Amino acid sequence: MASPHQTEIERRQRAAEAGGGEERRKKQRERKQLSARERVELLLDENSFEEWDQLVEHRSSEFGLEAQRIPGDGVVGGYGRIDSRLVFVFAQDFTVLGGSLSEVNAAKICKLMDAALRVGAPIIGLNDSGGARIQEGVVSLGGYADIFLRNTLASGVVPQISAVLGPCAGGAVYSPAITDFVFMTGGTSHMFVTGPDVIQAVTHETVSKEELGGAMTHNRTSGVAHFIAADDADCLRRIRELLAFLPANNQEDPPRRAPRDSPAREAPELDALVPEASHLPYDVRQAIQAVVDDGDFLEVQELFAPNLVVGFARLNGRPVGIVANQPAYLAGVLDINASVKGARFVRFCDAFNLPLITLEDVPGFLPGTQQEYGGIIRHGAKLLFAYAEATVPKITVILRKAYGGAYCVMASKHLRTDVNYAWPTAEVAVMGAEGAVQVLYRRELESAKQAGGAEARAAVLQQKTADYRVRFANPFIALERGFLDAVIPPRQTRKRLIDALEMLGNKRASLPPKKHGNMPL
Repeated sequence: MASPHQTEIERRQRAAEAGGGEERRKKQRERKQLSARERVELLLDENSFEEWDQLVEHRSSEFGLEAQRIPGDGVVGGYGRIDSRLVFVFAQDFTVLGGSLSEVNAAKICKLMDAALRVGAPIIGLNDSGGARIQEGVVSLGGYADIFLRNTLASGVVPQISAVLGPCAGGAVYSPAITDFVFMTGGTSHMFVTGPDVIQAVTHETVSKEELGGAMTHNRTSGVAHFIAADDADCLRRIRELLAFLPANNQEDPPRRAPRDSPAREAPELDALVPEASHLPYDVRQAIQAVVDDGDFLEVQELFAPNLVVGFARLNGRPVGIVANQPAYLAGVLDINASVKGARFVRFCDAFNLPLITLEDVPGFLPGTQQEYGGIIRHGAKLLFAYAEATVPKITVILRKAYGGAYCVMASKHLRTDVNYAWPTAEVAVMGAEGAVQVLYRRELESAKQAGGAEARAAVLQQKTADYRVRFANPFIALERGFLDAVIPPRQTRKRLIDALEMLGNKRASLPPKKHGNMPL
């Protein structure tokens, strides 16, 4: 016969598992959302979840809270396994007081984060909350600050992943913003500092929740989110997919897999990928998929700044980070958004020991008053800073254009890149041939125009441009200077990258002693 204490524990456990009750859980199901506990169980390996603080309750008696004590107090948390690897996870329960953050459930989250730091395991937060618990006032706000501090301390030490599966507003948004990757679900998740009603009252703008802070807004326009999922289940599956590329902490190497794809495999389709005319576009994803293991590429921030493609793949079973200019969008130029996107990704890879593969085809930085007024100098410098600071193995392949300052920024040899290759189609120059000719031969072009009109000028321009291409729009000067290590046949790119990675397997590099650098934020 069970003791009275055991009976009471079981009663409280049932209450914790019930959350805010069947009626509120039914509303979640109607919105095609899972409960907090279902989310955790679906995310983790089967039967691996060990819950902590299941019976903790809030301590407040203000504003009728005394009658609303529910074990767990609106957050489910503990540790478990993903692909047999340890992770810590917490999930806010919107059915309990709207998932609002209290002093107690903030302490639960902080306890998990502290443990994850001690043992070196990733932290996954499943956010679904109405924000701070108003009845608890500044105590609730203090709980947010406690979480923000731990997000900051954990940054670069263990991977931090946030999934926004419902509302996330006000101060609550800053915890996901500090973490490494943010997932959102289409139609059911929202993030904003101030909601539509406040905006209407203050600025007289009319905007819906979806337009203001929906998944598409933050994936395409703001860049706050990194992935968009169809629903809860899809989101949790994709978190598992992402973690398969990442180490548990900054002291470990990323998890290698036994490769099925031959390291010596050639990709003859790459020989004809780059068009003969240098102004014509192509999709750099075709190059990535042809080179990496099994064509498997997990793109990050696919919808934001599409002129730069970043993401994770494997080469001979080894996870790598890939950064590639995208000629199919804005000719692959670097602008403010692309620079910020690339810089953050490069710094993540460097923090967690992921080698960086850069596929370069960049005509320069995007010109215009909007970019200059927006601080392209400062933002472009972020990407330069990130590459220069990175000490992981770095390999660059110039596919076509490498012009001007963008040549320097995109992991050039001058930024301590270990191996720099070029395809025969590479053009390494200060600027494009036609633009350079108009600067170098301005007087000659003007004389031709005065003597023979526009047609004579065009003929001289065409001749000088062709001469310039032969002399400068090629990789040979960079080769002679040692700024490139070799010109390689495109079809052999995979093998050359894998060989270089193996050679760099024991790379050791360091930075001058300092507290930290002062990145141009």
